Amino acid sequence: MFRNTLSRSPKCIVSRSSVSAARTFSVTRHHRSEQQLTQIGSLDVFTEEEEMIRETVRRFATEVVQPKVREMDENEQMDTSIIQGLFQQGLMGFETASIHGGSESSFTSTIIAIEELAKVDPSVSVLCDVHNTLVNTVLRKYGNEEQKDKWLSLLSTEKAGNLGSFCLSEPASGSDAFALQTKASKVGNDYVLNGTKMWITNSYEAEVFLIFANINPAKGYKGITCFIATKDMGIEIAKKEQKLGIRASSTCTLNFDNVKIPKENIIGGEGKGYKIAIEILNEGCIGIAAQMLGLAQGAFSLSVPYTYTRTQFGQPIGNFQGMSFQRKENGLPFVKEVAMAKWYASKVAESVSGKAIEWMGGTGFTRETGVEKFWRDSKIGAIYEGTSNIHAHTDVDKDKLRTMWCESS
Repeated sequence: MFRNTLSRSPKCIVSRSSVSAARTFSVTRHHRSEQQLTQIGSLDVFTEEEEMIRETVRRFATEVVQPKVREMDENEQMDTSIIQGLFQQGLMGFETASIHGGSESSFTSTIIAIEELAKVDPSVSVLCDVHNTLVNTVLRKYGNEEQKDKWLSLLSTEKAGNLGSFCLSEPASGSDAFALQTKASKVGNDYVLNGTKMWITNSYEAEVFLIFANINPAKGYKGITCFIATKDMGIEIAKKEQKLGIRASSTCTLNFDNVKIPKENIIGGEGKGYKIAIEILNEGCIGIAAQMLGLAQGAFSLSVPYTYTRTQFGQPIGNFQGMSFQRKENGLPFVKEVAMAKWYASKVAESVSGKAIEWMGGTGFTRETGVEKFWRDSKIGAIYEGTSNIHAHTDVDKDKLRTMWCESS
């Protein structure tokens, strides 16, 4: 129904070279002339294709995801038809080449989709985010041609429909990836993995896993290597976490007990895993920032209309001056800007979704409207893909962060 927007030949779409090459990220809506757009890789304008993608994803989120949000949250289970729908709409291979079943869209298109999905359900949003910005991107950037041919089609096409999972965190290795303890021992032409991963997104439904393990612990982080594997190789889903928020998004503990992986399944070369993880998580953080902004907008849009239907002291509560004051609240690559974007977006998401509950009063505190879910979901923004504490201590302009937050509070 919505697929046409993303399935067209790249030649039929407005030139995207400047956007894709620069991997730009934009959340503003200013418009410039075609001549200006062709001269620079703009950070503050969307292409025609990106605007069409926004509308496509918005319709999918509203018509397909929205009716299932409450049920998925209460059951703590992603509806498989939602995952199938994401593949059917071409939302699981944004930057992937068309020869591998992808849409060949820009990074900004991916971010737009993540933001739009989060306005309806942040659980669906993060599923799409991890699959695109982490799993697919690792393969595109670091996989050899044989690996791209074999795996990207599995991860992009509706026919295959294999969800991807990114397996880095461990019981003793969250923000400190240097402490990774999963080991891979070489046996003939294979590697045998032993260890445990924790807090792994998408892992319950995934079929394809990127696993980071150390092939030479004596070398420390220089021994960390990235492997690609499938669930049927013996990956055990040991525990599915019961969480405060994003409940429909699976977060599991994985066990590797003598899991044999062929040597040709190493991505990027032996000992290159730590470099891959650090570089790729910068892109993932932009996705989480977009998720948090979408979440904030979703909570805001859900709560504000209620303030004009709820009457107190003879007038809608939205007309009171205090409410009007509150409603006034509302990047460039890479590390510093990414840290600032994610830190700020997670703060905005928590603040706006919390205020949205207050605006709706007792009704907002119940599960009936769904606004409380946005607040529950917002809490993860300060935790995954680098905690807010970590980002606040990255090489960022701390005075600017404080000023940004004070001005919006």
